[in-house]
Amino acid sequence: MKIIDKLESIKQQELTATENLEQMYNVIEEKNDDINAFVELDYERAQKVAKNIDEKIKNNEKTGKLAGLVIGIKCNINVEDLIVSAASPTLKEYVGSYNATVINKILEEDGVIVGLTNMDEFAAGSSTETSMYGVTNNPNAPGHIPGGSSGGSAAAIAADMCDITLGSDTGGSIRNPASHCGVMGFKPTYGMVSRQGLLDLAMSLDQIGPFAKDTTGIALMLDVITGYDPHDPTTFNKEPGEFLKDTQNRSLDGTTVGIVKEFKEVTDEKINKQVDKSIDQLSDLGAEIKELTFDDINLGLPTYYLINYVEFFSATRKYDGRKYGERIEEVCGPEVGRRIQIGSYISQKEFSGKYYKKALQARSLIRNDFNKLLNDVDVIAGPTVPKLPHKIGEKLETMDMYAYDVLTVLANITGIPASSMNAGLVNDIPVGLQLQAKPEEDHKILSTMSALENI
Repeated sequence: MKIIDKLESIKQQELTATENLEQMYNVIEEKNDDINAFVELDYERAQKVAKNIDEKIKNNEKTGKLAGLVIGIKCNINVEDLIVSAASPTLKEYVGSYNATVINKILEEDGVIVGLTNMDEFAAGSSTETSMYGVTNNPNAPGHIPGGSSGGSAAAIAADMCDITLGSDTGGSIRNPASHCGVMGFKPTYGMVSRQGLLDLAMSLDQIGPFAKDTTGIALMLDVITGYDPHDPTTFNKEPGEFLKDTQNRSLDGTTVGIVKEFKEVTDEKINKQVDKSIDQLSDLGAEIKELTFDDINLGLPTYYLINYVEFFSATRKYDGRKYGERIEEVCGPEVGRRIQIGSYISQKEFSGKYYKKALQARSLIRNDFNKLLNDVDVIAGPTVPKLPHKIGEKLETMDMYAYDVLTVLANITGIPASSMNAGLVNDIPVGLQLQAKPEEDHKILSTMSALENI
């Protein structure tokens, strides 16, 4: 059943919001010990919200866009009265004192928030192995990582623990786990969704976005969380238009899809084969396929990580043990420590010109060149992640871990929208098709996903 059909059945009371929550909670109780997708549950409050929605429907009162749907939230997004730890010992006792803007929007539209999901510590990772809560298992490839940093949110969808989840994406942290877990994940255009209440990893790159099993779930959540927020000056002061309409698309006539040669060259051949099948389907749906080249691909990772290090170092200066929890340097894990140390080093006056300013120049170059690529096409299609997820506990060198992000960081560097959806299996492990479009052309991505989904 598609998410939109479930929503309708709740509004018709064929399935009550309370029953939907109970069903989801039973799955969480049954599976979470093995999967470790949820790190905190808020069942009692969720029950009250669900009961209130059922009462509204019985009394013929208007209900919201998410009426009775069960939602999971990445644990770096502030939810009042829950432990918002970002999976770090630094904030292990930090109780959210307010709701992030996206949380208020979900509650206003009658979404039922069931709890907080696991992640890499402070979102600094691509595997969800660095969490203080322990690793999350991949429901669709048991024994393998679910990807990261929003691994818990992707795994919760893959394991049918909730209808929609929220994650955050700084360099692929929504799309990477969506690919590994075989679900849909969507990173909106930078500025489309408020970041107020999100614990920063890198403020100029971070964006909140949804996971779901189908495009109606993605669209419903985008319709709720997008839009201007006076508390976040980076948000666009205009209406983004309705996303649910995009999920009716059946044809790609008149659509041009770009395929970038260099994206395929860095990707495992077996993954390319599966992605090529999806690209053939795009062609069958009427899309014109156009080959492109992008010479800046090798600039992506160093540019991204230099900006990430400096902005993360700056963001973590507030965790000094006075206002919030512990002093971060004293309790954090090795990857967070590495990023703080490097960020501190390259933020120094004598090095900032050598590294950070050069990274900003490279960012401008990448943005200009990527926008030129997008001028000639409606969307760019290709693999989401260039290699399969490793086994849990397998030791990787730092640069091998960073290599997971080579195809996803470009969308964050340029601020464009991007998504991942399942393109098939390699060795029984899901692999993703990534779609990217011009800034504020999120609708084109969703309608392309819809056409593929509706085959």
